[in-house]
Amino acid sequence: MGREVDAIQARFADGADIGRLQWEAPRLIFRGASRRVFEGEALKNLVADGGDLVLADGSRFTLGRIQAGRWVAAISNPPGRLDKLGVRPGLRVAVVNLADPDFAAELAGRVSSVNTFNELDILFFGADSSDELARIPDLVPKLAPRGALWIVSLKGKLLRVKDVEVMAAAKAHGLVDNKVCAFSDTRTALRFTSRL
Repeated sequence: MGREVDAIQARFADGADIGRLQWEAPRLIFRGASRRVFEGEALKNLVADGGDLVLADGSRFTLGRIQAGRWVAAISNPPGRLDKLGVRPGLRVAVVNLADPDFAAELAGRVSSVNTFNELDILFFGADSSDELARIPDLVPKLAPRGALWIVSLKGKLLRVKDVEVMAAAKAHGLVDNKVCAFSDTRTALRFTSRL
């Protein structure tokens, strides 16, 4: 969901530079002679001006007329968590072993709860131990042929299972990983689908 462009010209109050510009919500990162990170207030009131993306402090990044407008739109309207996770109205979505009231409320605002636990388009599964990962073979048959299993685990200092353990457990049951997403401040999510 991010954006990235190499070898762009940038102008700052302290001089010009050439480097890579990357948007990964909620931060805009420039890597040139020095690394600069813009977030929060620095990204308010940005505009596209003559092919430049212009920040509130006057920093300018030359992207071209069309791309500058697209970057302004992307930064001004960052995708929400459900967008990043691929949850769209009308999909059959279920949650297993994941107690997160905020996520449950978000989900209820976008999709209807399912009455039958099969042919799921998306299944969110909380797994923070090898015992929980051992439940994966029971969950795979619940997915639609092109359905996705998101395995949501604690991260950082709270981490109990490593990403490599999650990937190995899923791959052992015919799944391939194809996306990672920050689920919350304390959790990360890995998406798996069946090999087709």
